[in-house]
Amino acid sequence: MSNAFRDLLKKVGSGNHTGENLTRDEAATATRMILLQEATPAQIGAFLIAHRIKRPTGEELAGMLDAYDQLGPKLQPITTTQRVFVLGLPYDGRSRTAPISPIAALLLSAAGQPVIMHGGDRLPTKYGLPLVDIWQGLGVDWKKLSLAQTQQVFEATGVGFIYLPQHFPLAQGLFEYRDQVGKRPPFATMELIWCPYAGDAHIVAGYVHPPTEGMFQTAFAVRGTQHFTTVKGLEGSCDLPRDRTAIIGLSTLNPDEPIERLHLVPRDYGFTTKNVPLESTTQLLEAMQSILQGQPSELMQTALWNGGFYLWRCGVCPDMPSGIAKAEALLRSGAVTQQLQKITQVIALVTRSLIKF
Repeated sequence: MSNAFRDLLKKVGSGNHTGENLTRDEAATATRMILLQEATPAQIGAFLIAHRIKRPTGEELAGMLDAYDQLGPKLQPITTTQRVFVLGLPYDGRSRTAPISPIAALLLSAAGQPVIMHGGDRLPTKYGLPLVDIWQGLGVDWKKLSLAQTQQVFEATGVGFIYLPQHFPLAQGLFEYRDQVGKRPPFATMELIWCPYAGDAHIVAGYVHPPTEGMFQTAFAVRGTQHFTTVKGLEGSCDLPRDRTAIIGLSTLNPDEPIERLHLVPRDYGFTTKNVPLESTTQLLEAMQSILQGQPSELMQTALWNGGFYLWRCGVCPDMPSGIAKAEALLRSGAVTQQLQKITQVIALVTRSLIKF
């Protein structure tokens, strides 16, 4: 048993009247001890559920990110004129609505905007469709790549994926605890704003509940993160909804100022107010292939809605209408399909050790 960890557990688990929030340093220490399994299984499980019941603070999230920075992987800076987008999406995947983020990542990278995603396999508590399975269905297998190989792919294509079982086994080791606890712990919140990139990044974080956005803002301010976007997206993802107004937070250059609030109404841009349901993985992949071929569909509308926003947000396009038009042009011209083919070709070469950077 770790007496040091027990003291931290007592702070978060003492109830409403005597419990205390952890400092940033304490949260970092607790996270390191959990990742390194220096705390006992009983202590780790108790901490996860106690911290969830208490609810994390932004300062605690900042400390948890500090530990991830110390122990976790990072892709190294690449030569680019664009600030790299890091998309923070729930690791436990999607179960109700069709995800579009892999298509958005391909579209952005085809336009010269580098993108990094991160996640694992089917994970608790939702056990929804994970990103890595969607990529694999499109012909891109991130699972077999080492971190060095992923770096090579990222440098060559502008798309990278941190796959936890391969690149961050310490964090992967927590998922058994999360499954047994049966509820999302604060780590599931922190992961949405984790940045596994060592260069200049723009973090895009999805969320469900409004208080979560406030935690993000505090954590960003504490850590000096200046460039971020928050999205009240589909199932807590970065995917903009079509059945309601998209609520978005835009960072300002002055961290002491409140975020700039943006409300985007789909019908104002000619889109129907309808989300595409996730019926099956097979159906989703077929719909994505249709998008890559430039064919009209409901999911194509979702791709244009999201692609237009992110092309504007990263500065490739001056406004939403031009972003939507450029997204459509990239998809219909075959440029996005060519980008997908480039990624698969580079991965094939990298795994055969035929190219070096």
